[in-house]
Amino acid sequence: MAETASPSLTSRLIAELFGTFVLVFGVIGTALFAAGTPEWNVGFLGVAIAVGLAVLTAIYAVGHISGGHFNPAVSFGAAAAGRLRWADVAPYVIAQILGGLLATLVLWLMLASSGMAADFGAVSNGYEAHSPGGFGLVAVIVGEVVATAVFVWIILGVTAPGLSAAAFAPLAIGLALSMAHLVMIPVSNASLNPARSIATAVFGGPDALIQLWVFLVAPVVGGLIAGFTWKPLFGRK
Repeated sequence: MAETASPSLTSRLIAELFGTFVLVFGVIGTALFAAGTPEWNVGFLGVAIAVGLAVLTAIYAVGHISGGHFNPAVSFGAAAAGRLRWADVAPYVIAQILGGLLATLVLWLMLASSGMAADFGAVSNGYEAHSPGGFGLVAVIVGEVVATAVFVWIILGVTAPGLSAAAFAPLAIGLALSMAHLVMIPVSNASLNPARSIATAVFGGPDALIQLWVFLVAPVVGGLIAGFTWKPLFGRK
């Protein structure tokens, strides 16, 4: 007889750590190694594609274990929508932060062991002088809240119970994240994910750490807005 027991919390946390590692390794590795080099110069488009591919493949790999959040804002949104126990939010967030930090540590070691400068400040999130396009604090907060809310609404929509096309949900989620990054990279280097922001800020220097609070608060607010409004706006009557 097939095993039907739900995955343990430990299994789910390992899946969240792994998935967040893949996401941060993919997007920040591309930003560091390929986005600005003359040989590759994939630019914003390449970074946006990389993050979409990273989250898509990670969800297909371990999403069936943990739900495939890989993002504290998604976990808060899922809890607000009744898709995750509130008691599980803190463990999920800790696992996600650890996964992101492990990814940037690996990237730092790759650069340091080759004698190359590791400019994590350039790939950290920021506003005003630290925004790629020079966007101010208010613009960054509005953009991060709205982009994260839209992203979480899409996640809740494509993973709603009873959908016949649920197997395509990771594809929709990956494309949605790429779309959001195409909008937000010039604005803030595109957070939408506190774990990703923490992962680069730790290595990005004092300016990145000073501005980090925006990218902890705004994405979580966006996720909560989406979670609490999902049923009133889009739920089945």
